[in-house]
Amino acid sequence: MNFTDHPDDPEDAEHNPAERAAAALRSTLVSVGANLFLTVTQIAVGLLAKSQGLVADGVHSLSDLVADFVVLFANHHSKKDADEDHAYGHQRFETAASLVLGVLLLVVGVGMLWSAFLKLQDPDTVQTVHIIALWVAGGALVIKESLFRYMLWVAKRVKSSMLVANAWHARSDAASSLVVGIGIVGNLAGYRILDPIAALIVGFMVAKMGWGFSWDALHDLMDRAVDEKEVQAIHSTLVETPGVRGVHDVRTRKMGDMIVVDAHIEVDATISVEAGHDIAVEARQRVLQRHRVLSLMTHVDPWRRPDLDHAASIPPQTR
Repeated sequence: MNFTDHPDDPEDAEHNPAERAAAALRSTLVSVGANLFLTVTQIAVGLLAKSQGLVADGVHSLSDLVADFVVLFANHHSKKDADEDHAYGHQRFETAASLVLGVLLLVVGVGMLWSAFLKLQDPDTVQTVHIIALWVAGGALVIKESLFRYMLWVAKRVKSSMLVANAWHARSDAASSLVVGIGIVGNLAGYRILDPIAALIVGFMVAKMGWGFSWDALHDLMDRAVDEKEVQAIHSTLVETPGVRGVHDVRTRKMGDMIVVDAHIEVDATISVEAGHDIAVEARQRVLQRHRVLSLMTHVDPWRRPDLDHAASIPPQTR
């Protein structure tokens, strides 16, 4: 998950780990309350109203509730400081949480697909649902869409891929409630088969999103680089540092929602080692201030003026 709208703007996001953790806690607790209410209401009403689609939607809300607790667990551990075993901190707890969320969605989605498929195998067993199921589906749609917009706003403000994953989980619930509502309307209109079809669609949506989150998190755990736009922004910050003559071999890897960077910077070959070190320190400070970079390792290379390089390459006897 990338956030590159304004990668060089220090005011664009809260980079303070404590602030990010607090924002994650607030938004997740709101989600816990909403999903707890929706889980109980949807499953209870779905069973009473004989709506498989609404029950499936309730199971989806239950998966959201479990996901919220996974986020709370990861949020607690990811804000821990670096220690002897984790020199770069515990940021990857967020990536691991995103992977767990994805697997959870995938398993739930496949289960819902199987349940709906079995129902479609014997359409005569599909019953007409009670109209109260439609009212519950409509109310769930409003709650989930509102929850999605709130959580996504928080996630973008603190730039957390884990919170983005959880927010889009809420959006998938909103979309599934819409599909369920349409299926219930069709069922009430006499097309009873539309209710399990709605459950089938919801299952597919959940499984697809779970696969996407799992795949992205897996790549991040394998040290995937950030996108080229953000790399170029970091490169520009290094080049703009006074005393830096050139920059090459900028390599990045994700550490949760932060970035670990390695870069070669070129400084004047005629200055002292201490002066070159001071330039490297200044370059590092600028990058850490302007970007979501957790650590920057610099390698200082000597830089010489091209005309001096040419003169140095000519043997003394031929000058």
